[in-house]
Amino acid sequence: MKASTFQTLIVGLLCLAIVGLSGGLYSQYQRLAELQNMNTQYRQTLDTLQRDSNALKDAQEKLQYALKDLKQMVDTGEQQVNTLDPMLDQWAQEIQELRDGLAARATAADLTALRARLEHVEQQLLDLKSPPSTSPPAPSMTKPKQTARPKPAPLSPPFSVFSVESRGGERFLAVAPHDSRSLMDVRLLHSGEQMGAWELKVLEPNSAIFAVATQPDQTVHLP
Repeated sequence: MKASTFQTLIVGLLCLAIVGLSGGLYSQYQRLAELQNMNTQYRQTLDTLQRDSNALKDAQEKLQYALKDLKQMVDTGEQQVNTLDPMLDQWAQEIQELRDGLAARATAADLTALRARLEHVEQQLLDLKSPPSTSPPAPSMTKPKQTARPKPAPLSPPFSVFSVESRGGERFLAVAPHDSRSLMDVRLLHSGEQMGAWELKVLEPNSAIFAVATQPDQTVHLP
């Protein structure tokens, strides 16, 4: 074999080897590029998952704080309810006792007023039934005897008297209309104030003296 032919053969084999190596290197380069792209995608996906995980942790912490605050609010509400329940029961009992006391006083006052009215009517009936005097006329020279004027019957107040209340060191008379059964209708009268046509003049320890128009002063005994 000639030397030139052998050299040509060797050069051809080298070229084939170089082409094969070049093709392999290109394939490895493409494979490496694909792996790098996949790695980049995996990193992006991992970053996204990490951000989502951090967001979930933040949301979980916020929920835990909100749950803690809600629990404290519930505990505080239960404590307030436990504190207010006895107070409400006590207030309800005191209001009921006050209503019962006022109802009893109103009943006694109504009975007193009714008794005074009956006595007044009985006195008027006795005055009507009493016969006129038939005594002979006195001589003209004798001085006629002055007869005592009948004392007018006491009037019944147009309201019920309950009790005497002290406010700031001063005494007030608690009154209300006869047909009232509500605490809102109770009034506290001071000297100089009036209920209807009856003006409170003096508040004594056991009675109250009222001034009534066109009538003498009326004394009302306290219950």
